[in-house]
Amino acid sequence: MVLGLFALVLMLGITSGLKAQNGPAMYFCESYGNGGEVNISDRFYTGKITVMVKCDYALGLKDCAIQLDKYNGYGFDYYKKVDFDVTADMKYIYFESSDLRVDSPGIYRCFLLDNKKNTVASALVEFIR
Repeated sequence: MVLGLFALVLMLGITSGLKAQNGPAMYFCESYGNGGEVNISDRFYTGKITVMVKCDYALGLKDCAIQLDKYNGYGFDYYKKVDFDVTADMKYIYFESSDLRVDSPGIYRCFLLDNKKNTVASALVEFIR
């Protein structure tokens, strides 16, 4: 009985610090303005896209990039990379550029890469016509 109670207390102590999302979250919207994100989704018409990254801590990035890879039915092929300059203290970043657009429908894997090409965050997004 005492051993069972000890195990329960131990498990509660361990799992109380676990969170489903403990790093940067990436998501997408049509645009970002004074009112915040406009039309958050994971499915868009081809064209311009805004990539959002949100985190509980400063990301520590200066030079970074958003890379898109297109699903070809078997794996992913490189589609494009757009470079951005941000400040290291940012926790909430929107990436918007005239170059950040997709003109071919399909499923894309999107990455936020640091200046050493390490993945900081990633997500999937679909584009339709």
